[in-house]
Amino acid sequence: MAKRILIVTQNFYPEFFKSNDIASCLVERGYEVDVLTGIPNYPEGVFPKGYGLFKKRIDEYKGAKVYRAYQIPRGRKASVFRLSINYLSFVFTSTFWVLFYFAWKKRYDAIIVHQTSPVTQAWPAMLLGKIRHTPVYTWVLDIWPDSVLSTINSDHKFIKNPLDWFTDWMYRSSSKILISSPRFKELVNRNADYSDKIVDFPNWSEDILAMPLKSIPQMPKGFVIMMAGNIADGQGISDVVLAIDKLKEYKDIYWVFVGGGALLQWLKDYVTEHSLEKNVLVLGRYPFECMSAFYAAADVMLLTLKRSICPHLNATIPARVQSYMSAGKPIVGMAGEGVQKLVNDNQCGAIAPSGDYDLLVQNIIKLYQNHQMLKEMGQKSRYLFEHLYTRDACMENLVDIINIE
Repeated sequence: MAKRILIVTQNFYPEFFKSNDIASCLVERGYEVDVLTGIPNYPEGVFPKGYGLFKKRIDEYKGAKVYRAYQIPRGRKASVFRLSINYLSFVFTSTFWVLFYFAWKKRYDAIIVHQTSPVTQAWPAMLLGKIRHTPVYTWVLDIWPDSVLSTINSDHKFIKNPLDWFTDWMYRSSSKILISSPRFKELVNRNADYSDKIVDFPNWSEDILAMPLKSIPQMPKGFVIMMAGNIADGQGISDVVLAIDKLKEYKDIYWVFVGGGALLQWLKDYVTEHSLEKNVLVLGRYPFECMSAFYAAADVMLLTLKRSICPHLNATIPARVQSYMSAGKPIVGMAGEGVQKLVNDNQCGAIAPSGDYDLLVQNIIKLYQNHQMLKEMGQKSRYLFEHLYTRDACMENLVDIINIE
């Protein structure tokens, strides 16, 4: 009889999250998989066509059965108030799903929590785990309450203390705590020692080199620095443009930005106001299927995170790191110690500390002038992907961790 797994995540297909891969890959391996999630609304902030209060509440995705708890959409501007209502509405309605359906109709061998923000999305998993005595495996991709406090610039105890308590309760209630960055371990352990539960479980990427090359806009002929993904405050874009300014005298160095985000229009306006159009292309969002062609056109991939005193940002390794590695590209950028250690120690790029755009500029010039170094870093990047960050390797690791075969 096939083993049964429940994945709990507030975000799921058609939203683009790793929870989609976990569900489909476990189905491929013979597991019966259910997903408890919300009605999709990320990142646009509204329900997409075909989804809503009375539409696709019970759905299917690549063999997994999907149950969608109602949640109030984030809203197009995703204000603190709207995000709070979005988070709390999922907690409230998913509790009803647990108490009046899952607790009586379903039995699972394991529950997996895809713990991005918010941490509160873990609540239905923990509740069901307690009721049915089912082991819960929590994959930590965001450290709370740090993530929310850094966003609202608040250290008020009436926000911090309840979230601290809930986060520690989640860790205590988990059979295993899977961490996406090795430096998360000290953050998870700061209020209690969970070392015996903690397991490294990094992000993965599709094999970009194996994807067909789709048609994309013509890229400039020269040294191309490319950022692919979200363009927002968290990426420290205000520091990136300072590096662009310092390199504008190099007429054959080009910056290409592919992706959407809150600062997309701000970046376009900055390029226009500072007459940088000849060296900077801001292309907006493209389908994932086009990424192989974009990556192939780049000499180096750019990864940046904003300056912050928050320990979780210093420790975070964003998923785009593995995506860049899968394309066999050197990685340059500005980020915290988590990314610095991974990229610099493995010699697959050059990462400066967050906000250090002067060092970023120096690193870019060094690679611009040394094609052999560029080639070697790209090879090491691809080697690391093939040995650690393929989807199959990570899924086999997950199966070993939950150990229910």
